[in-house]
Amino acid sequence: MSQHHQHHGHASATPGNIRTAFFLNLAFTVIEIFGGIFTNSVAILSDALHDLGDSISLGLAWYLDSFSRKKGSTRFSYGYRRFSLLGAMVNALVLLAGSLFILSEAIPRILHPENASAPGMIGFAVLGIMVNGAAVFRLKNDRSMNARVVAWHLLEDVLGWLAVLVVGITLLFVQAPILDPLLSVLITLYVAYNVVKNLKKTLELFLQAAPEGLNIAGLEKKLLEIDKVHSTHHTHLWSLDGEHHVLSTHLVIDRAATREDLMAVRRSSRELFSGHEFEHVTIEIEFEDEDCLMRKNP
Repeated sequence: MSQHHQHHGHASATPGNIRTAFFLNLAFTVIEIFGGIFTNSVAILSDALHDLGDSISLGLAWYLDSFSRKKGSTRFSYGYRRFSLLGAMVNALVLLAGSLFILSEAIPRILHPENASAPGMIGFAVLGIMVNGAAVFRLKNDRSMNARVVAWHLLEDVLGWLAVLVVGITLLFVQAPILDPLLSVLITLYVAYNVVKNLKKTLELFLQAAPEGLNIAGLEKKLLEIDKVHSTHHTHLWSLDGEHHVLSTHLVIDRAATREDLMAVRRSSRELFSGHEFEHVTIEIEFEDEDCLMRKNP
């Protein structure tokens, strides 16, 4: 019986991106609070309070993302990357709680509209789009679930400020104060829907579901194409954080295979997985006449 362990390191979401998003969000939250009071806009005030919660969760995401990069220990042998998923889950829950708060503030304003300062709303909206848009741009290439949920935090703000901009421009020409809370509700529902989808993916990763874009059947088919490989069994595929994956499998080779054949199987399998985002790959190589408890209990 021969065992093959393989480790691949890949670039991942940089902590600096989340750190930048955190400080941008925190600084702008302070500006929003004064802006909401100045313009009497429920959309701006709601977003300010929501951003305060976002700042807390972004800070947590920053810490957990950095913590997840620590090397493995005897207690956490795979490392700490799954702590990044914890950050993604907390962020999603905070964002959903913030969305409920926005709805609780905006819906009463639909029933009892109040006038808001249109020029002030336009000015803050342009500034909000620029600040939050810059933060989203910093995170656009990050693929971890943590970074994706953080990006949704910021994208929500961009969409919210676009709504404020539209409302502000409209109120310059039309007396319709109901537009302010109405658009806030629509944007909040849209973002909450997408956050729920990301939360579902995060929970699936926690439960060790196969990562998107990879499937066990396809990988096993490629393994069976390797010369001297007769069958494969007990193949498992999961992800540490949505970006760095783990795979283990058992390969059964010809009983007459030589040492050179065994080395060739190892080399071919290593080449097969080199093009994917695998953090750990473990391949157990067995001969046809060799007993394997895993084969009896897949």
